[in-house]
Amino acid sequence: MRPASHPRVRFTLGCAALIWAGGSLAFAQDRPDPAKPYVERIAGTDLKFEMMPIPGGTFTMGSSAGETKRAEDEGPTFTARIAPFWMAKCEVTWDEFEEYAFSKDIRRKEREKVDLAQQPATETKADAITRATKPYADMTFGLGNHKNPAICMTHHAAMEYCRWLSAKTGKLYRLPTEAEWEYAARAGTSTAYSFGDETDDLGKYAWYVENAEKPQPVGLKQPNAWGLHDIHGNVAEWCIDPYDPKAYARFAKSAQPVAGPVVLPTPKEYPYVVRGGSWDDDPDKLRAAARTPSNPEWSVQDPQRPQSIWWHTDARNVGFRVVHPVEEQENLRGVRSLVVKGKGTR
Repeated sequence: MRPASHPRVRFTLGCAALIWAGGSLAFAQDRPDPAKPYVERIAGTDLKFEMMPIPGGTFTMGSSAGETKRAEDEGPTFTARIAPFWMAKCEVTWDEFEEYAFSKDIRRKEREKVDLAQQPATETKADAITRATKPYADMTFGLGNHKNPAICMTHHAAMEYCRWLSAKTGKLYRLPTEAEWEYAARAGTSTAYSFGDETDDLGKYAWYVENAEKPQPVGLKQPNAWGLHDIHGNVAEWCIDPYDPKAYARFAKSAQPVAGPVVLPTPKEYPYVVRGGSWDDDPDKLRAAARTPSNPEWSVQDPQRPQSIWWHTDARNVGFRVVHPVEEQENLRGVRSLVVKGKGTR
């Protein structure tokens, strides 16, 4: 039963029925089939990306004591129950991220003299989302743009991109929880990598320190069993959770599978979790259970004082991908970044 605080309100916009539910706007007639992939198109652009269905289920989160290169914060293991969702087939590219971060959509409307009073409600809502401040340098750092994964954005910036994308498309997009990310990365396996325990085949699935010197265009390596490319390597991916090395111990106290385990965002800028390892990492960082916390050293070269809440000057191996829940879990409804510039919450 839906809680009274999140009523479903139906109204029409042209010929499409819209539903407002739990803080998200969705096109009722275009609701994807939970068992099938779908293609999302960003209105007003030629940009599109594919979302892959991730079936619900339970899995053992974390790594066993015998896993090679295991870290202490990967345990104790516990059973998590994950609701079905879609995850982006590939990491968010510069083409997609720049549309939001550099206000390309708004500038296009200005050039084309769009009557803002007549635009769809989704566009009005998207236009109102705060945009990133101008970076002091080219945040690609010459490592490639366009089909390459976007890099160097903070957790706050990735969260705000998801808010913009949600408004723009009428579907709820967000960062994955750590549990959702690991569940999707494993794709039904319990091994160190989605393809097994050994690293002999790692180069078939991942860009990492032994075969890459910079981020690579997304989708060139083999996907895992659930169709996700670059889930190991290329760029490490933001999760919604703050990093808590003791979270697993709390979840492990439950005698039953933990439904949708997550640590909720706080106003602090650090530390948040990235998963999957990157082009600049050794194989152990690419394991499905491996966790990496962000830290202020990711912005050492930022000359701004206070430092930007949008850009990391020294996180050239960090990006993200998005998820779209079939039905949002209650404790994540309405969750957004709480970071505010100049509040001294680092």
